[in-house]
Amino acid sequence: MAGRGGRVDLADLAGSVGDGSTVDAPTNSDGVFRANVPLAQLVANPRNPRAEVGNLEDLATIADRQLQPGTVVSRASWLALWPEDASQLGAARWVVVNGCRRLAACHHYERAGMDVVIRDSLATNRESILWAAIVENIDRQDFDVLEEANAVELLVTETGSATAAAERLGRSPGWISQRRALLNLAPELQKALRQGELAVRLARSLAQVPMAQQVDAWRRAQRRREKPQNERSGEAGTRPVSIPTVVVRAFQRSKAQPSDVVAAVCELYGEPQIDEMIELLEQCRGARRAN
Repeated sequence: MAGRGGRVDLADLAGSVGDGSTVDAPTNSDGVFRANVPLAQLVANPRNPRAEVGNLEDLATIADRQLQPGTVVSRASWLALWPEDASQLGAARWVVVNGCRRLAACHHYERAGMDVVIRDSLATNRESILWAAIVENIDRQDFDVLEEANAVELLVTETGSATAAAERLGRSPGWISQRRALLNLAPELQKALRQGELAVRLARSLAQVPMAQQVDAWRRAQRRREKPQNERSGEAGTRPVSIPTVVVRAFQRSKAQPSDVVAAVCELYGEPQIDEMIELLEQCRGARRAN
């Protein structure tokens, strides 16, 4: 410590205090930036929606320079919400809420420490922590769609309803319903979805089928796609008519009104499919207004 009238190095002071110091107290630390925090003091979010950090090659430059700090909360703030996580935190003083891949890259590329910003204000409740972890990853190409679905399910549980979760994420209730539906897939289909063998749109439809019948339904759909075009159309050399065209022609012939279409949709589809249709109609309306 510097003598009277001398300068005090705040970084040295912060590194020398113990766990009981007010430096780590939530009221004093929110928004504070700390450079090169020793990795031994950091632990990845035990509630991270990502099961795997994936390939870290895109973060190789972190060995020389970290462009974006991670977001952390203090150990005390975390344990106030999840006291059962004490053993998972080990001796760490900070829990990385956003930046778990950056933390993994720091370890992988042997960086001494990691730049962080302390945000104990995120730890006001479990919902805020989950929200912060989800929004960092959602819609990333390398974020497993089933990890996304599990994360959404956790947020629904914490907020108490799908509607509240949708508002928290800035998404439609239909989007929330579609993601949650993927958790109803049979294990074989979940594996196919993760490996890119099963499209998300088809997976959502299969999730509405009883689990015991899902795999057979998927295989039937695969066989239909593998058939030659002329066989699918029912007549060699005949150009197949698209499903939207068939439906439009049926509506035109019957002179169906919007109320008739809605009644038919309600009779034919379940709630998740109706939510999906509402979302698609909103996109269609937005596209027309843009034109």
